[in-house]
Amino acid sequence: MALKMRKSKAPPPPKGCPMSACMALLGGAWTTNVVWQLSGGPRRFGELVKDIPGISPKMLAARLRELEDKGAIDRTVTPTSPPSVEYSLSELGRELVPVIDSIVRVGTRLIEGTSCSPTHRPRPRRGPPPAHASD
Repeated sequence: MALKMRKSKAPPPPKGCPMSACMALLGGAWTTNVVWQLSGGPRRFGELVKDIPGISPKMLAARLRELEDKGAIDRTVTPTSPPSVEYSLSELGRELVPVIDSIVRVGTRLIEGTSCSPTHRPRPRRGPPPAHASD
């Protein structure tokens, strides 16, 4: 006998896919790291390379360009010799910080294992039960 299909109690997704637009911005490799580092204030390119271990200069340049194109960061060129460029979060970029902070908190709980409550039960094992020795 087939089970009755239940109606979803979740509200309908907002029109225009704003969740997808936000996740497309945050979903790029290293993007959250760049936003996180800029949340502490303006940084120059070389500082960001040192702040984010493992990111290549090519990848950092691509992320900074993408974030600037999408309006999440501001790029300020200071007319010195040689010219100095600083990156900082725009108003939109500052709105992303609490979102990333929430993701960090959940990730920390997952890493530390505190997401398991006393009532947590492991998922049932799929497949045949383990063989028991009957001797």
